[in-house]
Amino acid sequence: MTISSSCQTTRKRCFDPVVDHRTRLLVLGSLPGEKSLVLQQYYGNPQNKFWLLMSEVIGVELVPLDYSSRLKALLEHGVGLWDVVAEAHRPGSLDSQIRARNDNDLCALLARHPNIKAIAFNGGTAAKLGIKVLGSHAANYQIKELPSSSPAYTLGYAEKAVRWQTLRALLLAM
Repeated sequence: MTISSSCQTTRKRCFDPVVDHRTRLLVLGSLPGEKSLVLQQYYGNPQNKFWLLMSEVIGVELVPLDYSSRLKALLEHGVGLWDVVAEAHRPGSLDSQIRARNDNDLCALLARHPNIKAIAFNGGTAAKLGIKVLGSHAANYQIKELPSSSPAYTLGYAEKAVRWQTLRALLLAM
């Protein structure tokens, strides 16, 4: 993370994709938040419910595991992670503050990983931007737009869990 010369906005960069030959479902966020960037971990903010939601999806308690074990468990269950935005200016962690973004080459990643059959977007911004980036390639995948796991999205956990649980059936069907 570098601070621009104006010191008013911060240029933030996403993490490398977490995918391998077993990945059938790619979960795409928008861009890591402040706490995640500091920790250098996807969904590093303990208030973010991503790991709890994915625990229910894959049937493995991810929250008590260390970070590398969490990633390993996702991959073992055919789930990969990445972000739509490669880098952008964004003060704070809110997606509404993303400016001057450069997007990841989602189509190139998908071409390198032909076992990916479905894409889930973690939140509205990820979905809106990601579907534009995919363009006509989006038609080749099962697409799921999920409520954001972020604490900034105020939908209750129970409702988020119901919507995220659709990923379980999707994984079982692939």
